[in-house]
Amino acid sequence: MPEAATAQAARATIGDSEFDRDTAVTLREPGVYDTDLSAGWTIIKAVNGGYLLAVLGRALADALPHRDPFTISAHYLTASTPGPAVIRTEAVRTGRTLSTGQASLFQYDGEGREVERIRVLASYGDLESLPDDVRTSAEPPAIPPMAQCFGPEDGPAPVSGSSAITERLKLKLDPATLGWALGSPSGKGEMRAWFGLADGRDPDPLSLLLAVDALPPTAFELGISGWVPTVELTVHVRSRPAPGPLRVSITTRNLAGGFLEEDAEVWDSKDRLVAQSRQLARVKLA
Repeated sequence: MPEAATAQAARATIGDSEFDRDTAVTLREPGVYDTDLSAGWTIIKAVNGGYLLAVLGRALADALPHRDPFTISAHYLTASTPGPAVIRTEAVRTGRTLSTGQASLFQYDGEGREVERIRVLASYGDLESLPDDVRTSAEPPAIPPMAQCFGPEDGPAPVSGSSAITERLKLKLDPATLGWALGSPSGKGEMRAWFGLADGRDPDPLSLLLAVDALPPTAFELGISGWVPTVELTVHVRSRPAPGPLRVSITTRNLAGGFLEEDAEVWDSKDRLVAQSRQLARVKLA
């Protein structure tokens, strides 16, 4: 059987995929989890912020009585690196429909001192229990069919050494937001793409935490290259996504003082808005 056909036959499932293995946490004692941050989700040797959020999100899903993240806000304090980490969680409030908790991820520096990398506050509930009523003016992003879009494999990495995470994703970017890759950024601060995991695993609420932070930075379309580290990221999960590829749209309207905001929307294969986010990121200007 050809290699491509074998890979398709071995399509990963939720709970049994590279993403699930790489976001796994092990309970050490009540409220304390061990994890190992994979080098496969790095950008320029720094661990991707959306992947980190999914790791912490999984720990909170285990620590709290409700399983689904409704809203989660993270402050990135220091850059995480691949390797062992410890997550400490605390239940702040437990209610009938929502539970709120906080968590911090720690690693050790070269001198053996514990360093806090990221701190989150989140509310969890049951997405299946939400009413079906939807009243919205939001519309899915207009992205060409996947066959007319382009992925990282179609060109060089935008930043040297930044390709590790792209090997684990199936990203197909809207050509209208690819001016930066051709040396002609649009200046509009927009990025749109089809999103999925490379092993075929369908999306779930935890992978939505990754999806909002997995596209190239909108700063590229503003004519700025290089690392754009996240300072704060808040994600709202609105619904459990349907199987199939996601569409992600990210926009930036204001870059000032060396910081920009990125507003993201994630739409599933049934044209439902399943996640929204806003992050503040630092831009290293020349």
